[in-house]
Amino acid sequence: MHDFDEVVDRKDTASEKWEKYRGRDIIPMWVADMDFRSPPVVLEALRRRTDHGVFGYTGASPEVVDAVLKMLERDYDWPIDPQWIVWLPGLVAGLNVTCRAVGSEGDDVLTLVPVYPPFLSAPRYSRRGVVGVRLHEASNCWSIDFERLAAAVTARTRLFMLCNPHNPVGRVFERHELERLAEQCLSRDIVICADEIHCGLVLDPAKRHIPIATLDPEVAQRTITLMAPSKTFNLAGLGCSFAIIPSAALRRRFLEAKAGIVPMINPYGYLAAQTAYTHGEPWRQELIAYLRHNRDLLAASLPQMPGGLSMAPVEGTYLAWIDLRRASLADPVHFFEEAGVGLQDGRDFDGPGFVRLNFGCRQALLQQAIERMSIALQRHVDA
Repeated sequence: MHDFDEVVDRKDTASEKWEKYRGRDIIPMWVADMDFRSPPVVLEALRRRTDHGVFGYTGASPEVVDAVLKMLERDYDWPIDPQWIVWLPGLVAGLNVTCRAVGSEGDDVLTLVPVYPPFLSAPRYSRRGVVGVRLHEASNCWSIDFERLAAAVTARTRLFMLCNPHNPVGRVFERHELERLAEQCLSRDIVICADEIHCGLVLDPAKRHIPIATLDPEVAQRTITLMAPSKTFNLAGLGCSFAIIPSAALRRRFLEAKAGIVPMINPYGYLAAQTAYTHGEPWRQELIAYLRHNRDLLAASLPQMPGGLSMAPVEGTYLAWIDLRRASLADPVHFFEEAGVGLQDGRDFDGPGFVRLNFGCRQALLQQAIERMSIALQRHVDA
């Protein structure tokens, strides 16, 4: 059994998450990496690789390719051709390359908001327009408004960017939703880019992640799927991701767009991915159980706080999308930083009135953050 309650001191490790509040008593719960050690089997593999002592330019070995193929077939019943894989040093690079590979300057990219901030910046970096279609919110649940989506398509819409499981609202989209989404895209000759980086973090036992490219061969030919072991196994700093592109023509454009600007992957990234996908499943199952407890603790605590806070059910990811609109906070992030909790501003996701909280941490730290938030809100109400 892995000890997810272990205190792992991340200070003085140049951690982006923890360095933000260096020297301040603020619990960082903003950026999406977990505070848990990666699977012991991965750590041991990396130690052995370090002992080898030579770290030259490294390509994808047959073993890491095989690990990805077996993971996709095991977890998603998705047999793929290894030629479809394009390796990347990070998923955000994949989003940006996709925007450059599909369509031309001045074309439109469609996505669902609120959404992970690079979905909003990548089109602009590629001199594309970004059109955000707001998710429908009702009864504390988020869903796709297909009528609004259809109305947002223009003559220059070339690409739709999907986040599933969705960051930040936590939805794991159902088959019927994905089928309708794919139908709309195919009928308007729109390529789909699916960020599925959180696919290994489905927390709801009744849910199953479905890669949109698995719906049928026609959808697969119009889809670029982006995946990585980084979120599931806490390996983001090792920089190893991949795109799955069944269409030879689309894959060729993707490779042309990344040529000369996207660097190679380091040997640790490849090895960690191979080891995690091959031997990390027992650890992942323990992680899922732990994250469920954290999610449930947070979900039960928020309604008890002053100010009318709420969060939609987190079906996947370790990220809570918290609704603060009834709390009347002028600057929610600053308010909670003053209380000793560092959250991410919903405005970064085109979701004003919300904050995102990362509960991928030990439960004692989460409980401490909950207590700090509750005390601060009580003082705000009493003022």
